[in-house]
Amino acid sequence: MHTVKHWFNHSLAAQALVLFVLGLGLGAVFRRDDHPALWAVQSLLCTAVVIGILAYQRRRTSRATGARPSAVVDLNRRIRRREVPRDPEERAMMRRLVDEQLGKMERGGRWLPYWLGLVAVGMLVLGATTGSPAFPVVFAVGVVVFCTWILWMRRRAMEMHHHMRSALRERG
Repeated sequence: MHTVKHWFNHSLAAQALVLFVLGLGLGAVFRRDDHPALWAVQSLLCTAVVIGILAYQRRRTSRATGARPSAVVDLNRRIRRREVPRDPEERAMMRRLVDEQLGKMERGGRWLPYWLGLVAVGMLVLGATTGSPAFPVVFAVGVVVFCTWILWMRRRAMEMHHHMRSALRERG
């Protein structure tokens, strides 16, 4: 299990494979009347866009920290496990990574409630236009649960990064 998890964390090809299969499955479930080749083309296009964005983000983070992309993945794993590196060079990379990610989260946090509210209203309107009275309620509950999960994950990530920043200051 560890090697599969490691493969998914480090390999864009593994992530692309999962996205493609997931997109293909969703196409098969929600678009039964379409030709299977169309499912594959749509899945491939979505996979290419998402992996392109992910690769761009990894390169940008890599440049900001001065580490190669695979090292950034390892540093993120260490942040999640709260492991402080002993090597001064790794500590400097970790410090830059934590500062860069905290900056992103703090800048994005200012607009996050508005974006989540916009998504909630959009989903409610989309649900209300279907005609079924139960559908908008299910959408509203789903959106509230999803937004709560996003806020909880953001708070958790902020705590991990603040902990790592203070641990790097104490030992550095």
